[in-house]
Amino acid sequence: MAQELSHKYYKELINLQDATGVESQFQSLLEVPIESVSDLEKWLLDEKTFIHKLDEAMTGHLVDFNRNTEDEDIKATYLHDQQVILPLIMKYEAKLNEKLCDSPYFHELNEERYGLMRRARESKVKLFREENIPLMVKEQELNTRYSEIMGGLTVEWEGEEKPFPFIQSQLDHLDRAVREKAYHKMMGAYRQIKPDMDSIMDELVQLRHQVALNAGFENYRDYMFVSKNREYSVQDCYDFQENVEKHIIPAWNRLAEVFKSKLGVDTYRPWDNNAKLMKNAPYTDVADLMDGVAEMLGKTDAYFAERFNYMRENGLLDLGDRKGKSPGGFCTSLPVSGETFVFANFSPSFFSLIALIHEMGHAVNGYLEFSEHGPTEDYQLRMEVAELYSHGMELLLLDKLDRFYPEKEDFKSAQRELLRRAFTMLFGPLSGDLFQHWMYTNPNHTAKERDEKYFEISKRYGLNPVDTTGFEEEVGMSWAGTLHYFQVPFYNIEYSISMLGALQLLENYQKDPAQAIEDYKKGAGADYNQSIAAIYEETGVNFDFTEPAVKRMGEFLEKVIQDIN
Repeated sequence: MAQELSHKYYKELINLQDATGVESQFQSLLEVPIESVSDLEKWLLDEKTFIHKLDEAMTGHLVDFNRNTEDEDIKATYLHDQQVILPLIMKYEAKLNEKLCDSPYFHELNEERYGLMRRARESKVKLFREENIPLMVKEQELNTRYSEIMGGLTVEWEGEEKPFPFIQSQLDHLDRAVREKAYHKMMGAYRQIKPDMDSIMDELVQLRHQVALNAGFENYRDYMFVSKNREYSVQDCYDFQENVEKHIIPAWNRLAEVFKSKLGVDTYRPWDNNAKLMKNAPYTDVADLMDGVAEMLGKTDAYFAERFNYMRENGLLDLGDRKGKSPGGFCTSLPVSGETFVFANFSPSFFSLIALIHEMGHAVNGYLEFSEHGPTEDYQLRMEVAELYSHGMELLLLDKLDRFYPEKEDFKSAQRELLRRAFTMLFGPLSGDLFQHWMYTNPNHTAKERDEKYFEISKRYGLNPVDTTGFEEEVGMSWAGTLHYFQVPFYNIEYSISMLGALQLLENYQKDPAQAIEDYKKGAGADYNQSIAAIYEETGVNFDFTEPAVKRMGEFLEKVIQDIN
């Protein structure tokens, strides 16, 4: 179903085409005298108001571009933001950070309210190098190129040109011949764009490595840990990877044996790994999808449904596939409007249903945060927190999948499939994190070595039970379809960490649904100036990815799957 591509969902309270005017507003902030703590707090509020105007306009332009990468006017607006406004922001953000951190009143700011902000902005001062600005602008240009290539990618299917998400959706199919055909079509598409993907990634790795060197780091991995203000170490990540390999992968292999039996196949091949046992796609068009998700949310909590219906009525959802639309899905906040926007480019499939529910977890989180505390600022955005509420929403709706799968066996299969997805989220993003650790600590690797490393890591984790004989090259090059590696480096392990918290939320929901939902909403509207552990605690779960926690939640997940009968 075609959707209106309206610009009415965001506010442009600042003219980004007037770069001189934007710069003058930055300069005005720099010239404000600060002679007391109260002056500093007022200055921070004025700075925030201005930054939010910039953020809303730039976010709106970004969403416009993702919705239609082939519109030259939209692209020109977006590229102007990236090539002209972004360098200004980076230049003056550094000056504003210095002004703040150099103020004699900086450390007199209230710790509870400003402590996280102080630490984040001190890190930015430490990381900033003016020579990195053109490198970061070039990085955005390469990411734009990636979106254009993927947005324009189509595949021939039974005599028709289909958007790439349609072919991906066919991997769900119960008919093995359809799945195998779709897999070959996907790999053919990847092979077609692989030279471009290699070229883009080669340049991104070198750009990012130089950014890190300029900032005084040995590699981009170490730079990103400081940039993200992570509350855990590199070694904690390696330990987590080992613990998942030790406790989760054996359970995944056991589950694969059961699944292989249910599929009725002797050999578990790459096109079987995403197969679904449900007979049909859960919906036929976007209207059906939205009607059903609204019902599921309403049966869980009235506020969840109210937010979804509001977004639907106000043009804040763009769902479904079409040519020229960027791949994937995301939820983004509009800080001036106080809105959230959900974007998705998926054909009818089980995954597209769950992806919408996932993004609505982000949206509910965003609305609750805004109503309790106003717009969330960039230093407060820790994905280990954000993904807790997206994964949590998926699992809170586990018992309502019969809305899309009314037949008893299909309903049980859908529940098992969502829980099987929970398994994949414990190791899939984590293996992607390990892949990036390798890429950026070995920045001079070749494209061939990158493919080989991706295949090796894939076989250790998600493809461990799969017979990949003869498809080593295909598996090795399939990293090219993961936008995170291009556009949001080192945003991966957060999915796996937060899934452990979401499984605890499911455990709580099974014991006391009303209390679990109340805890979910409390945590989703918590003060984000707290530590990750404190926010998790408000949600009724623990921020813990040590070996005992991994082992316990893996056993819990396996038992929940076994109990569905």
